[in-house]
Amino acid sequence: DHRATYAPYLTSWDSEKSSPQFESTNVRDGSFLYFSHLSGDVGYPPRWNFDPFTGNDVAEKCHWSQIDTGDRNDIKTLWELGRFSFVYALVRSYWRTGDERYAQSFWEIVESWRMQNPPHQGVHWACGQEISFRVMAWCFGLYGFLLCSVTTQERISMLAQMIAVSGARIEANVNYALSQNNNHGISEGLGLWTIGILFPEFKASARWKRLGGRILERLASELIYDDGAFSQHAMNYQRLMLHDYIWSIRLGDLNGIRLSDTLRERVRRSGEMLFQIQEPSSGALPVFGSDDGALILPLNNCAYQDSRPVVQAVHYLYHRTRCYPDGPWDEDLLWLFGCEALDGQATSPPRSDLLAANGGYYVFRDSQSSVFIHCPLFRHRPGHADLLHIDLWWRRQNIAVDPGTYSYNKPPPWDNALAGTRYHNTVNVDGRDQMDRVTRFLWLPWPQGTTKTDRYSAVRGLRYWEGAHDGYHRLKSPVTHRRGVLHLGQDHWLIVDRVDSSASHLYTLHWLFQDLSYHWCEEDCHLAFNTEEGPYHMYSATMSGSPSYSLVRSDPDSPRGWRSRFYAQKAPALSLNVAMEGKSEWFLTLFCPTSAHLQFDDDVVTVETQHNTATIQCQSSTETCLVTDVTLDGSGHESTDMITSNKN
Repeated sequence: DHRATYAPYLTSWDSEKSSPQFESTNVRDGSFLYFSHLSGDVGYPPRWNFDPFTGNDVAEKCHWSQIDTGDRNDIKTLWELGRFSFVYALVRSYWRTGDERYAQSFWEIVESWRMQNPPHQGVHWACGQEISFRVMAWCFGLYGFLLCSVTTQERISMLAQMIAVSGARIEANVNYALSQNNNHGISEGLGLWTIGILFPEFKASARWKRLGGRILERLASELIYDDGAFSQHAMNYQRLMLHDYIWSIRLGDLNGIRLSDTLRERVRRSGEMLFQIQEPSSGALPVFGSDDGALILPLNNCAYQDSRPVVQAVHYLYHRTRCYPDGPWDEDLLWLFGCEALDGQATSPPRSDLLAANGGYYVFRDSQSSVFIHCPLFRHRPGHADLLHIDLWWRRQNIAVDPGTYSYNKPPPWDNALAGTRYHNTVNVDGRDQMDRVTRFLWLPWPQGTTKTDRYSAVRGLRYWEGAHDGYHRLKSPVTHRRGVLHLGQDHWLIVDRVDSSASHLYTLHWLFQDLSYHWCEEDCHLAFNTEEGPYHMYSATMSGSPSYSLVRSDPDSPRGWRSRFYAQKAPALSLNVAMEGKSEWFLTLFCPTSAHLQFDDDVVTVETQHNTATIQCQSSTETCLVTDVTLDGSGHESTDMITSNKN
């Protein structure tokens, strides 16, 4: 009895505040979880075409091809329920308790979906990826409840018929998904692969299995870069892609159909990349790139932002060991690999600086802080206009943050507005984005980032990285933006920005911070934050003139001063603009946990801290780096110049 064997493990990961039974009970009461954080009352069985947040019922009795999926408030709300993500909670609850009411709920809800969504009619047939996610959940429910008394032959036949129709719908339009060069093609390949393997009795199953396998193989080579980055330039879509491939690899292995070593190697690299980017104690990643709230394999009690479950699963898939010690993130291993996976040795690989030039991701660390930088050379379409954006973490806290997504389809000004340059931690020119938004999901022309240098000093722990982008070269009077990141010892980071043009522009350096209590001193451009881990400071300076400062929290009339950690949710944040007008300008930003003094005179920057003084020589010439020399002295140490060494 596998359930009796699994139950003690499963319940060991539960607590009074965290177990799948909470969600399962709410489902029975007609309250469903949306985007991993919102509860929506749609009744039981649910009204599949009802939006609980707007009160709109958008049931349409027409062929899915006649539906304009953009002509509504946010179709993703309807699709979220149609993914059947709650099935995972129902199965997980049953395997903990043996209570067949969870199985009965599954079958009643499946039957209600069948009645309200006849084949090819309405919004739930409009997207092959959504259909594939629904098939995944249906299959998980079918096998999770297979031995329950309420799982009758009639119900199995009914579900199999729905899955067969779903396979035909996916196959008929899969070329559109493939043309997107993103997760849609991978997910639809997974859908065909899953149906083809699990339902060999279908006439088309052999063809679907072959087609699904070819798609999975091709897109792994095309969309997962050599360094493990994913084509969609988004942390959450990279997790979605990994869930797609973990499911597909394990399903193939268990049925004697092995996907290639080339595919597996790319998936391994992608999982290891997330390990290197994440904040170790929470598993959190920067809320970077487009994030639509997708969590297609919710097999654990961990928070939505926690990437440890998927990283643990990828690591075990390849190494048969675990990269984290015992914890709720291990539940994925139990479902995907069985009890023996929990006995795998837990040996954490070392974390180091990340230089992922293919994806354009760079992470630099010391023992208590890290900086994440995005400097891509785009091969696939961008999601956000965010070149040279920076996230900064200190003692488990995301201090300088990405704004996130919020919604793709809200009315203006919230129609995917946070994808714009002005809301990211970078410099914008004349209030314009780094590229032009042509449609909701298409930016043109694609700007390109370049890495200028990466240097370090083995003696004093100095590190300097510099990148640039050409996003503003399209202007009538082109502008070049270069950004340097200088690590000045433990927890001290200096960000150096230089913008150059032959004509005058309005340059605005923007920083978005976590919503912390703070003290603002405009005279010194000094923000002193009060955090859970102690005080933290930001200082800013320019080389010429008097900058204009603007500090805003949760602007009621615009997206400024907001962030979104979950889809369809926004929360206050602190937005600082430092603006200068001219042909060329320097911006300096110092982040540190202690009080300091920042000064810029004649291309020489002086940073005085409690422990030492740094003297930094800067150059505006495009032939050299922005920072050409760094000298540290103090704390009884000898002065030392930065050693130049390319680590790429």
